[in-house]
Amino acid sequence: MQIDGSVAIVTGAGGGIGAALVKELVAHGARVVATDLDGDALATAVPTSDTVRTLPGDAASTNDIRASIDIAEREFGPVDLYAANAGVLRGFEPDVTSTDWDLSWRVNVMAHVKAAELLLPGWLERGSGHFLSTASAAGLLTQLGSPTYSVTKHAAVGYAEWLAATYGDRGVGVTCLCPMGVDTAMVRDGLASDDPVVQAGTASVTSAGEVLSPEVVAREAIRGVIEGGFLVLPHPEVATYRERKAADIDRWIAGMQRFRRGLEAGS
Repeated sequence: MQIDGSVAIVTGAGGGIGAALVKELVAHGARVVATDLDGDALATAVPTSDTVRTLPGDAASTNDIRASIDIAEREFGPVDLYAANAGVLRGFEPDVTSTDWDLSWRVNVMAHVKAAELLLPGWLERGSGHFLSTASAAGLLTQLGSPTYSVTKHAAVGYAEWLAATYGDRGVGVTCLCPMGVDTAMVRDGLASDDPVVQAGTASVTSAGEVLSPEVVAREAIRGVIEGGFLVLPHPEVATYRERKAADIDRWIAGMQRFRRGLEAGS
């Protein structure tokens, strides 16, 4: 996909990977509508400019998604790229609630589905469009401690694969971003938690590879969009872990059990 001159929407742009995606897109010549549930954080992270418009809103609300599309079309033109980046990490064993599950499904999965449903008719009519899904290495491997995050990120990867298989030969590009540890508030809060399960779950990510900056991850994501590949792995070791999992799932699970026990013993 050509980014220069394109129109993009980025959700979860109030910090972390989302804010970095906005800046990376603008640097490549895109015009961007940035959204986030936290309007104050959004205003601080992504100032409005000639090439950026901001809109506080819920990434999982059909009305708010439609509002972001309307602003993009009114201010810049038809949407070429949608970066479904907003995500939540809620619910660690043994204290997972139905609210944790509902919110995780809503933000980590259904936000992607709703956005695609609104954009696909126009993209198919024009024969072009691109969907960038911020999933996680947890969606390819697993997330110790949090069933809600692990399961919904697997679903996000699965939905992106389905989009690519169904519409990838009809002009709709799909890129799935799956990083491990990224220096974001989500990771920092997990490491600082008083809950040993949360600490261990977060440490399982940060100890498995380098903790990257959001800027590095955003740069890799946009490079993936430009090159047109499906899977973007800012941490290359994830590919190795994924191959080991596919080669012998029982051995993989046994290894994860040992890894979990070691983390819990050290927390």
